[in-house]
Amino acid sequence: MSVIIEIKNLIREFKNGDKVFRAVDDVNLTINDGEFVLLLGDSGAGKSTLLNILGGLDTATSGSLCVTEHDLATLNERELNKYRREVIGFVFQFYNLISALTVIENVEIVKGMTKVPLNGEELLEYLGLSHRRNHFPSQMSGGEQQRCAIARALYKNPDILLCDEPTGALDYENSKNILALLQKINRENKKTIIMVTHNNALEPIASKIVKMKSGKITEVIVNENPVNVENLEW
Repeated sequence: MSVIIEIKNLIREFKNGDKVFRAVDDVNLTINDGEFVLLLGDSGAGKSTLLNILGGLDTATSGSLCVTEHDLATLNERELNKYRREVIGFVFQFYNLISALTVIENVEIVKGMTKVPLNGEELLEYLGLSHRRNHFPSQMSGGEQQRCAIARALYKNPDILLCDEPTGALDYENSKNILALLQKINRENKKTIIMVTHNNALEPIASKIVKMKSGKITEVIVNENPVNVENLEW
């Protein structure tokens, strides 16, 4: 596998008066193309901050971060917008769908803004949402809305899918379905997926587990034989 992300001595500091808090504290990490990576840790561990820096939504205080040969520290705002548009797909805990748009309209909302988009209709078929094509978000379950959000992220055909607690607002059954879908996307489409979670029980499904505490990486585990989500209980 080739390296797609290389992080060296990354620090993100926040100031509160005279006090300085390090949300990300001297992080070093390499992620390979096609890996399914869990960023694992309790609330306040620095997981989401690191994910936001990877996605170009936040800026590191110091250190280096190279993603698909983009050195994020050197990009201006226009270049960052292009990076976010073409390289990264985002899936959040809350679906952030536009209530006035149908499923297919939500998925294709970035049409014309990305170089090589996927086929929206085929994505809906792949994700099991074809029958909801003309429905509005309020007419769907939480699991279906998250599927729509995933389809929207994939529509841009990004290199990397960043998922911040994507099952946090879902019940057990829908959570398992979404995780199985992400695993399918990783295996069949070879997408690099980086997912933030606090659920230790999900470790077996990932190919790399990055454990964080107080802004630091405490352990990196490479899992040569991830289990199928369908076989996991928690």
